[in-house]
Amino acid sequence: MNIDFLLSDFGELTITGLTQGAIYALIALGYTLVYGVLRLINFAHSEVFMIGTFASLGVWTAAGFGLNSGDPGTLAVLGLLGLAIVAAMLASGATAAVLEMVAYRPLRRRNAPNLVFLITAIGASVVIAEAAGVLTGRRPSGLPTLVRPVEVLNIGGASITNLQLGILACALAMMVALDLFINRTRMGRGVRAVAQDPQTSALMGVDKDRVILLIFVLGGMMAGVAAVLYNIKIGSTTYNVGFLLGIKAFAAAVLGGIGNLRGALLGGLLIGLVENYGAGLFGNEWMNAVAFVALVGVLLFRPTGLLGESLRGARA
Repeated sequence: MNIDFLLSDFGELTITGLTQGAIYALIALGYTLVYGVLRLINFAHSEVFMIGTFASLGVWTAAGFGLNSGDPGTLAVLGLLGLAIVAAMLASGATAAVLEMVAYRPLRRRNAPNLVFLITAIGASVVIAEAAGVLTGRRPSGLPTLVRPVEVLNIGGASITNLQLGILACALAMMVALDLFINRTRMGRGVRAVAQDPQTSALMGVDKDRVILLIFVLGGMMAGVAAVLYNIKIGSTTYNVGFLLGIKAFAAAVLGGIGNLRGALLGGLLIGLVENYGAGLFGNEWMNAVAFVALVGVLLFRPTGLLGESLRGARA
């Protein structure tokens, strides 16, 4: 146990944890949206994220930005980043939509039991990951450095880079936009109505299938943004990149209160912080274990998560 390292690098571990946690939170939104409306754990959401990482890689390759490219200028960075986000949101959103229409909608129409949905979600996850593995030869794909980290702030000895600030700002902006969409728009009101009472909302003229498709697409688009942020932070992707991140993002959704959009944000940031503090205290090999031990510890006292509220409890 290295308490001295934890205390001396507390600031660095905090900003690194918040940055990673912001990515978890964006992915967690997909889990929490679907669960809030359908009470379904969409395990294939991690592969929706993976598709986004390859979509951004593809659009950069098509634009001639590869591993041997030099550092792009500011305008080129903004252009490439914008292209990658649009491509990843479209690819991940479309994957999520196809998943809903092909895998889940037929089961809903047959009133399949929850266990069948769960098995289908796991099966879809495996099929998408394996298909990507075959197409890529199961080899990791390196990505060019779009944003070279440069220190822009130093708070109490903790260095904060432009990349970390950019990831945090982008993730928070997307989460605020989604929260406003769900809580302030007519379509968002439809989502909350279906989450509260599907039968009554149908009698009131709300198209349930359309709302469910919408939440899959929204969750997929958030995962697409997370994929681009992950790519510029890590610099590589592979066919099973979503496995561990998906588990942590799902844990973040549960920790915050699954079905609660703001809970996904809180849970994601906390998971990122706890795993970084754990790595600082016990070593990197304990990073993942510490995060899940902390999750179990919190759920023992707050079984419904820290915020506990779901879309079903919100006013339509």
